[in-house]
Amino acid sequence: MTETRLREQICLYGRSLFERGLTPGSSGNISVRLDDGGWLVTPTNASLGFLDPAQISRLDASDRLLSGDAPTKEIPLHAALYETRRTARAIVHLHCAHCVALSMLPEIDPRAALPPLTPYYVMRCGATALLPYYRPGDAAVGDAIRGLAGQYSCVLLSNHGPVVAGDTLEAAVFATEELEETAKLYLMLRGTNPRTLTPEQVADLVSTFQVSVPISGGGKSPE
Repeated sequence: MTETRLREQICLYGRSLFERGLTPGSSGNISVRLDDGGWLVTPTNASLGFLDPAQISRLDASDRLLSGDAPTKEIPLHAALYETRRTARAIVHLHCAHCVALSMLPEIDPRAALPPLTPYYVMRCGATALLPYYRPGDAAVGDAIRGLAGQYSCVLLSNHGPVVAGDTLEAAVFATEELEETAKLYLMLRGTNPRTLTPEQVADLVSTFQVSVPISGGGKSPE
């Protein structure tokens, strides 16, 4: 896909996410890795609902700005996820309400922030890690992501929001949406002791759809 088309896709998906209330104001950012090792990323203080393809930041393989507006302050988290998830070609970071709420709950397992509530959560997300709070833009978040050793494509930043990698921009967006819907289900079901997928059912999904799941089990039920 050409760089021009990728810029258009970033704007298209950004507007869709914004218009559905998945990241308010000027929050959230999107990046796409290019064949030359550089990447495109949304600018700092830019609303995902009103992006201009020509103003999207173009970085080289060393994360230096080549053209466009100044990039998002969240460069460290994008760079670290690309570094450790070699198959990742796009990353979506949002401030969607249910994921942020989930990240604040005391019972959340850092190794599996959500249980396997639905097959599509397992298929699109695998498992989700929860990281401690870091100030937005803090370079230390990059080190925390590197500490996950590339095992997770979905990461929750405490009190902040999700960061999701995919092998295409579409895949990253769809996985982010699935993560948000699963977080919503968790909050709706909290205190009801719902049935989750069994280990055998998860194993069948993993085998059938070639899902990469870093750990066994699936987190605590929303009790």
